[in-house]
Amino acid sequence: MSTPEPEPAEAVLRLEEVSRAFGPVIALDEVNLSVQRGEIFGIIGRSGAGKSTLIRTLNGLERVDAGRVVVAGQDIAALDEPSLNALRRRIGMIFQHFNLLSAKTVYENVELPLKLAGQPRAERAAAVRRMLDLVGLQDKAQVYPARLSGGQKQRVGIARALVAGPTLLLSDEATSALDPETTLSILELLRQVNRSLGVTIVLITHEMSVIREICDHVAVLDHGQIVEYGPVWRVFQAPRTELTRRLLRTARPPLPAALQRLLSQAPIPGGRLLLRIASAAADRYAGVLATVAGDPAWQAEIVHAELDQIQERNVGTVTFSLRERGLAPLRLLQAALADLGADVEELGYVAG
Repeated sequence: MSTPEPEPAEAVLRLEEVSRAFGPVIALDEVNLSVQRGEIFGIIGRSGAGKSTLIRTLNGLERVDAGRVVVAGQDIAALDEPSLNALRRRIGMIFQHFNLLSAKTVYENVELPLKLAGQPRAERAAAVRRMLDLVGLQDKAQVYPARLSGGQKQRVGIARALVAGPTLLLSDEATSALDPETTLSILELLRQVNRSLGVTIVLITHEMSVIREICDHVAVLDHGQIVEYGPVWRVFQAPRTELTRRLLRTARPPLPAALQRLLSQAPIPGGRLLLRIASAAADRYAGVLATVAGDPAWQAEIVHAELDQIQERNVGTVTFSLRERGLAPLRLLQAALADLGADVEELGYVAG
């Protein structure tokens, strides 16, 4: 069962004890989640964690077996079909593979939601022009998708998702098919959309680098349960679960390759242990360093250090090489560091 988080004062989206199963497979298991109006909220997990099912429950494409999905104050399960369709018009959606209509121009793709809603032609034209200006595709209005790059196609998808003025924008692995440089440009566009239009964004991904770049809060999903939740800077600085640490390895600067090649997961007689230590409280860095370096029996050496800034906070870790002294002294050291609010990860052993 996922632990409920404190609900924000202006939650545009709320999940309460949401469960969904497909036969014996539990896709969502009593999920509790709140997303505050105007924020960018990331949901990350490995393949099969339940991310796709979760995002489909947010616009009513997937009905839940138990619990409530509340969007903009409305319980989705309580809505009849016309009311649900009206709510869906307030929810934009962008996809990994763009989902553009190849036989329609950029203009026609972006215009489509307004045309289906029956808006007058002049209103549609003005709205489409605004969206193409926003995504930087003013000169591509009469171009067909086949002549666009992947990044341009995703910009069309974003414009189409926003043209009806949604309250909530759902992004389902929207950058997974893009190269790193294009990914950064799309994330910057989403940040601009969030700030200029005030649209709340829920972003589903399996990449921690995407979470780090754009999100305010993150929830880690595993086997249908939220196993970790918090501000992005805190989750990066002091992850609470082993799954989160594994996901973070793709976003944190790695150990030097030469050092990685020497690592063993089993103790080496007369060898040394590598510990990566992070402190969530900047005013306790000195205490963390003193705890490790203050005991000469550890023969502590710093072999690697990382410093980053996430959400305007310094986020850093230090990797120490310590003399291998057995399990009992190590557990005492880890307990002392935990008392200082530090997160400790055992990376492995190297020869002395």
